[in-house]
Amino acid sequence: MFACKILVVEDEKILASNIRKSLQKLGYSVLEITKSGEEAIKKVAENHPHLVLIDSYLAGEIDGVHVADIIQNHFHVPVVFLIDGSVYKKLQKNQLSEPFSYIVKPFVESDLRFAIEMALYKHQTKKILYEEKQRLAAIINSMGCAVIVTYANGCIQMMNPIAEIITGWKQSEAFEKDLVEVVSLVDKDVGEKIENLATYVIEAGEVLNLPENCILITKDGKEISIGDNVAPIRDQNGNITGAVLVFQDITKRKQTEAQLMRNAFYDGLTELPNRVLFLDRLRQTIERSKRRSDYYFAVLFLDLDGFKEINDRFGHGIGDDFLVAIARRLESCLRGGDTVARFGGDEFTVLLEDIKDITDATNVAKRIQDSLRLPVNLNGYQLSTTASIGITWNFSNYEEPATLLRDADIAMYRAKRQGKATYAIFS
Repeated sequence: MFACKILVVEDEKILASNIRKSLQKLGYSVLEITKSGEEAIKKVAENHPHLVLIDSYLAGEIDGVHVADIIQNHFHVPVVFLIDGSVYKKLQKNQLSEPFSYIVKPFVESDLRFAIEMALYKHQTKKILYEEKQRLAAIINSMGCAVIVTYANGCIQMMNPIAEIITGWKQSEAFEKDLVEVVSLVDKDVGEKIENLATYVIEAGEVLNLPENCILITKDGKEISIGDNVAPIRDQNGNITGAVLVFQDITKRKQTEAQLMRNAFYDGLTELPNRVLFLDRLRQTIERSKRRSDYYFAVLFLDLDGFKEINDRFGHGIGDDFLVAIARRLESCLRGGDTVARFGGDEFTVLLEDIKDITDATNVAKRIQDSLRLPVNLNGYQLSTTASIGITWNFSNYEEPATLLRDADIAMYRAKRQGKATYAIFS
């Protein structure tokens, strides 16, 4: 089995030794242990670890946060901060804003594994998104682009066939019209119409990139996302004689980017938030509860009773349709601000925010049980189920999502041992 190589940057000798032992016990390969940020950067450049565990407060000329920035931005290696509990609250918010980017000392091995695996997963997701974006860019660049050339006064001189197709204007119609009359652009971010870009670049004498969310309104009123730039045209003497607008329809790229982002955070079958998004929201909720002493929340861990029998008897197609129906039932049992996620298989998790006490959570558990008992009609079959539900809430001042979910999972198995179709509260 391939072992993940980890570089540990920790200047406390005993703690560093304990971390090494824990990592090796968990099956990771400890590349090396370094004490300073300068040495860490050198080791990353030489050995290319899969992940770096780094103390946020290092002795030396550059601190751990600065070192982490260099490692992530220049070497593209994921970093997990080791943060001392005594200084945890003193750190600036922007240093802790990245989900799954740190673990607070002291920690247990399960929390260490969780932090590492989530950091690696997040890094891999970003890498995939980046590669997909690069691939799409290459495809788009290999396609023909729309080109419109203007005179020095900003009126259209010529446009190619692709420009005709995208804008809906024929060159014969557009000839000598003001560019803004044919190429009607709107900056979607601010909701404002964009003036004649040709006139602007001619006066400024520089290339202008189109806004990130630039919309072209075609001749028949259709809105198309476009991208690229406008550049001044110079003659042999350097005099500006006009402008050239080069653009392409990037609607599909925008949709693909949005779909890639959705695939990263939502379950493809039920369209519920997935494990990654749920853990991120749970982490944010934990941080919110630290700032408000009267802020309570609860997590419900659900395992459907008898789902395997439904799959075995009616097939996976019916099983999938049943899970989708259950997802909608669960959503109907919650408030708008709560979160229900598919954690995997027939397991679901629920995050109830800003509750009064544990009674609110048990009431939701009862409401879910009542809803699940109502039969679902699929292909003429009347199917119903129940759930074993484990409940935990922030009475213990949880620091990490993994610990809270572990306790909810323990309570869920307790409910299942009690005869299923019930709930149990972790204590």
